Amino acid sequence: MFLGTSASAPTASRGTSATLLRRGGDRLLIDCGEGTQRQLLRSDIGLVDLELIFLTHLHADHVLGLPGMLKTFALRGRELPIVVHGPRGTRALLQALGVVIGRLTFPLDVVELGAGDAVARDGYRVEPFAVRHGNGALGYALREDVRPGRFDVEAADAAGVPDGPARGGLQRGEPVRLADGRVVQPDEVLGPARPGRVVVLTGDTAPTASVVDAAAGADVLVHEATFLADERNRARETEHSTAGEAALVAQEADVRLLALTHVSARYPGSAVAAEALQLFPRTVVPRDFDLIEVPLPERGPPELVPRGGRRARGDGVGSAV
Repeated sequence: MFLGTSASAPTASRGTSATLLRRGGDRLLIDCGEGTQRQLLRSDIGLVDLELIFLTHLHADHVLGLPGMLKTFALRGRELPIVVHGPRGTRALLQALGVVIGRLTFPLDVVELGAGDAVARDGYRVEPFAVRHGNGALGYALREDVRPGRFDVEAADAAGVPDGPARGGLQRGEPVRLADGRVVQPDEVLGPARPGRVVVLTGDTAPTASVVDAAAGADVLVHEATFLADERNRARETEHSTAGEAALVAQEADVRLLALTHVSARYPGSAVAAEALQLFPRTVVPRDFDLIEVPLPERGPPELVPRGGRRARGDGVGSAV
């Protein structure tokens, strides 16, 4: 869910950087720009008790929403811990903001990361990688674990595996001993292992090979596109990307869908899309509260759902952006 898709300053229709990843019961917030907690309140999930926050870098448009959100959690009497992950300097930033946030009612942990580290979760991991946007800036790749292959019912029948727990164990990749003493291995009844889903978010970055490497074959690449080709020199000076450059990264990485964000107020989203689409047809430019649904690879391609994360009208939060 895209909560903030603007560049360095908010506009009337776009907030500053914030993206929510939802996988099962987990909610991961990537960056927390100004007003993120209000965007969550306006979304269909509300201000949930987030446990995991990942900061790509420490520029104001990516972190200014953090003090207010942490303070709100404390005012609500939250006790559940929060872990803020980020590049070197994140701990010092949170310490400096302590005077603004005040006393918290919950444990706040900080984990500083670098390229090559990983945060392991149940069934997936979050891998930071280096980008080109000042010292220590990171992108993040969410990679699901490889899944066992499809269960071959005919092969299981031929091997004499009975219905019930034995077949379930094989599907989980566990060898099973049958009543006659034979041991059936998973690879006897399972097809080739199937990849999990991969979603990659760059944060702010100039085009760089490290993004291509991290995003190779990804289901979704969320890449910044602060400029268009007419301001390529300005993009170089500020270590940002043009829409066309982001499209070339997606092309080289062969991703299934490119989502362009960090859109400058100087350009309409349609112009950003037009430049990228010339080079990479599988491109979208989400607006705030748009969703991208990412099914398992064998169930179809990722799909943009416009306003899919916005509460229905008449809920007291105003009209659609």
